[in-house]
Amino acid sequence: MDFLKVSSKSSPASVAGAIAGMVKDGVPVNMQCVGAGAVNQAVKALAIARGFLIPTGVDISCAPTFSDIDIGGEKRTAIRFAVYVHRLTPQSTSADAMDDRGVVA
Repeated sequence: MDFLKVSSKSSPASVAGAIAGMVKDGVPVNMQCVGAGAVNQAVKALAIARGFLIPTGVDISCAPTFSDIDIGGEKRTAIRFAVYVHRLTPQSTSADAMDDRGVVA
């Protein structure tokens, strides 16, 4: 499984664009972060991507997990985010049920 690797120096807007593009293309999105700064950038990217996607009728959520990984012979703990896609359906509101005079139909 491939991961978007997010570092503390990653641009949240760039990562958000990658997330939104992958979601629109139907590609599973998984991110991997090592360190508090990287997790911070990843969470910001998720929030920005959500803002990109909601107007298109798509929402996302995520599930974080811990993973022990090896970086240069050193054991590190990473946080991985699995991104879930939710298709939004229009909800009727009370305003939708009213006619031009404001009377409920």
